[in-house]
Amino acid sequence: MEPLNVVLTMRPAALAERLFDDAARRRLAAVAEVWPDVLEELTTPAATKALEHCDVLVTGWGADHLTDTVLATAPRLGAVVHTGGNVTHLLGPAARERRMTLTDARAANGRPVAELSLALILLAGKQTLPAARLYAERRAFIDREQAFPQAGNHGRRVGIVGASCIGRQTIELLQPFDLAVSVFDPYLTDDDAQHLGVHKVELDELMATCTVVSVHAPDVPETQRMIDARRLALLPDGATLVNTARGALVDTDALVAELATGRIDAILDVTEPEPLPADHPLWTLPNVLLTPHIAGSMGNELGRLGDNAVTEIERLARG
Repeated sequence: MEPLNVVLTMRPAALAERLFDDAARRRLAAVAEVWPDVLEELTTPAATKALEHCDVLVTGWGADHLTDTVLATAPRLGAVVHTGGNVTHLLGPAARERRMTLTDARAANGRPVAELSLALILLAGKQTLPAARLYAERRAFIDREQAFPQAGNHGRRVGIVGASCIGRQTIELLQPFDLAVSVFDPYLTDDDAQHLGVHKVELDELMATCTVVSVHAPDVPETQRMIDARRLALLPDGATLVNTARGALVDTDALVAELATGRIDAILDVTEPEPLPADHPLWTLPNVLLTPHIAGSMGNELGRLGDNAVTEIERLARG
């Protein structure tokens, strides 16, 4: 069998060096002929030449859309292997009509999000944010039992909003810990909930009964601002809202108002808008921890996405 002809496209092209280390490139070379240049655009004469004999297109962040014009220059294209979370947004009408194999790295990219979510949930359960604030304020001995009698993760009820791919990975990572996990997801069946070992509840009940709530729902019209003022008010005193999903799922103004009371804490890796204006109150509220959208793959985690893509191409090569 002839080796597959593979072309890589992403922007910037240097991203490919972070995705594919020497070992991954050797694996790829064993089953494919790889076009020597990483394409940043798909509409140039050089790209047209590369796509003429392309069997598999490896796409990454910043890749051009597969418009009808681009697809017309790739008559042999039979598979798109995406190194990001979702490839469908790159596909034009002709790409959707052509019978192609489409793969993505949403599960691989979701792993570090779930790992960070686990860490933040456990930190929230230990009331790390208020403890750090109090310690910095007093700069002296803290009687932790007097100051934080409800701290700890023994039997704590954690709420997961959305049994998505990342939500499910987070649930799996929580299993070794002595936590009670409630989940809201309108598409989660009773059998799935039992398999995951979680308690299926409506969103209002989750907000009212969980002292740590971690958001993992997709950003679609039905979920935007689902965490609104009424639901934020349901959270118990001292609760922590963790959001590593999308900022649009939370009503930002309502969250600011609730946080301003000092009643709850928030750990936000995403916001709406993102980034926030320099004078936004979330920057300075003492009960908020903001991180710059670091949950997804970054640094050495990018190699997992490249390995995932190579594995898919190896499977394609085997038929």
